[in-house]
Amino acid sequence: MLPLLPTVHCDTQVNSSFAGSALKTVRNVVATPESELKRWRRVFDANAKVVVNGEKYLDPENFVNAIAPRGDLSKIGRAQFAILFRVADTSKRGLVSWDDFTVFETILKRPDADYWIAFQYFDVDNSGTISLEEFKNVFTANVSSSAIPFDFDCDWVKLYLGKKNGTRVLGYNEFTQLMKGLQGERVRQAFQYLDTDQDGFIKPDQFKQIILEIAGHKLSDAVVERLPTLCTLTPGGRISYSEVVAFHNVFREMDMVERIIREATAKSKDGRIDQSDFLNHASISSRYSLFTPMEASIIFHFAGRGSAERRLALVDFAQLLDPRWKAPHEETEVKSVSTGMSFLNGFLQSAYNFVQGGFAGAFGATIVYPIDMGVMQNQRSTVVGQMLYKNSLDCARKIFRNEGFAGFYRGLGPQLIGVAPEKAIKLTVNDLVRGRAMDPETGRIKLIWELVAGGTAGGCQVVFTNPLEIVKIRLQVQGETARVEGAAPKGAVHIVRQLGVLGLYRGASACLLRDIPFSAIYFPVYSHLKKDVFHEGYNGKQLGFLETLSAAAIAGMPAAYLTTPADVVKTRLQVEARKGQSHYKGLTDAFVKIYHEEGFKALFKGGPARVVRSSPQFGFTLLAYEYLHKLLPYPWEEKPPQVQTALTSRQDDISRIRARNALKILLDVHGDFGRRAAKFTPPFAPAVSEKQA
Repeated sequence: MLPLLPTVHCDTQVNSSFAGSALKTVRNVVATPESELKRWRRVFDANAKVVVNGEKYLDPENFVNAIAPRGDLSKIGRAQFAILFRVADTSKRGLVSWDDFTVFETILKRPDADYWIAFQYFDVDNSGTISLEEFKNVFTANVSSSAIPFDFDCDWVKLYLGKKNGTRVLGYNEFTQLMKGLQGERVRQAFQYLDTDQDGFIKPDQFKQIILEIAGHKLSDAVVERLPTLCTLTPGGRISYSEVVAFHNVFREMDMVERIIREATAKSKDGRIDQSDFLNHASISSRYSLFTPMEASIIFHFAGRGSAERRLALVDFAQLLDPRWKAPHEETEVKSVSTGMSFLNGFLQSAYNFVQGGFAGAFGATIVYPIDMGVMQNQRSTVVGQMLYKNSLDCARKIFRNEGFAGFYRGLGPQLIGVAPEKAIKLTVNDLVRGRAMDPETGRIKLIWELVAGGTAGGCQVVFTNPLEIVKIRLQVQGETARVEGAAPKGAVHIVRQLGVLGLYRGASACLLRDIPFSAIYFPVYSHLKKDVFHEGYNGKQLGFLETLSAAAIAGMPAAYLTTPADVVKTRLQVEARKGQSHYKGLTDAFVKIYHEEGFKALFKGGPARVVRSSPQFGFTLLAYEYLHKLLPYPWEEKPPQVQTALTSRQDDISRIRARNALKILLDVHGDFGRRAAKFTPPFAPAVSEKQA
């Protein structure tokens, strides 16, 4: 792809101006995709409020609305984008036409649009080169008289200057490199200017003045207020040149700092890191060492609010990483919430989760119910001298032959009624305990508390699970019984009356023995699969459909198989024993008799089928639960603090990003760039009639 405008070097003979080249580009704009032109036209028409002779134009204010990025721009005010108006207004009439806007948007498509626009801003005479006088005039025009002076006649500037017709000039390539290194030279000159004693130290307020002039737009208000505290890193109460350079290097490489911090905290066991962790991860992440120990000390000094030795969570670094960061008490008005209201909100959230868990559980149970039927039938006690089923496949064939397809869903009604409170209480209690045990800053939870949360959830569900499972099992069994013995099927109500309240909890000890370890295994494995294998939350990553389903399904495999013995015993205790079958007095008696009569393998009867059932059931249940949370979140949920920056936030239109980057390059020269342009009002042209579009 040919460049939009030719690259001009300091020794190039220029026959036409940049403006002429830009206007020539408009004639070739038909090469731009039509959909893109339509989008530009829509933006232009939506913001153009000035009409002259039937044609629409953008004034400075509406031009800013058209090109400035959306969102919070508290550190780079929207009005400062007016500085780019001068670049777009090639005719210098104080208005931007459709052709001007198209040229400007086309320039923004360049990969080097930010430097290109900055070059055009300094190239006042549109000659394709920038003379030293031009550079000085533009610089001084945008900097207040109280700013720290800059020596344009220094050797550093001369290194970039060539000569054209006896005049020192900058070509485009030389300009880009000069702008990249200009901030470092300004730091050096500013320190030398303020170090009147020439002893290598400046005062804290002088350091603050330097940083505000070159990097104020990159710092949050909290960091700005703490800038003078840099003097506390070393004795003496003053700041050395090496500390100033180290601070400048940190903020020049802030994107890399953020990546290292995010990766290091994500891999840390407790979600926190210290200076050693930071430097170690920086060494692993790059070919060469990027940060010195002094620079790491500065990072942790400001993130730790003066306590550089403690371990810090990602949220502690927010004031460094996000220039828009505000202290919690400043970000929103503090409202006193009574304990009663807090309890009510927690109760409502748990109730909300309970309902979502019920729907999710019903969804998962319906999908795997035929497998559940096969597992239960295969685990039943055998009549002495008779083998009912050889294996799970034989069981499925016989159910289909004896009862048809409907036999696989016999007892589904009570199962769906029961699975709602069962899965709901399990998911709700697990979330509740995890939420209470979670570190509010890191979002991490210790493994012991993960086990407690899962085990508690499994124990609580038995209150609902046991009565409903015993009814479900007897409804499932009677289909085979009716076929073999000719007995009439009985309804769920009859079974409940027959068992009584205490009978409904027959086998509860085995149910507890199964469900507590199952949940204690399942939920921690599920959580760690999401975080450690699929990297949920890593640089803002959200798991997709297959990743969530895979994590939930895989976690169910070990949990289901390892708890199969307890499930076998529970089934034997809950099935109504027929003539010739073994009778069990209790949990221990069942274990002993099964082991002696059928061997150790009998305790794992239906184990593979149980894995086949539980794995997809919990996979689809947790998938539904996660997506219900995403699509229908609790409106008043109190979420842990998140660190949102340019690396994690939703990307804006690339042209708006490049416009912002162009302004950042100018602000790196001096923080006052753009402020005077924001206050500038173009001269009124009498021939221009203004009206609202």
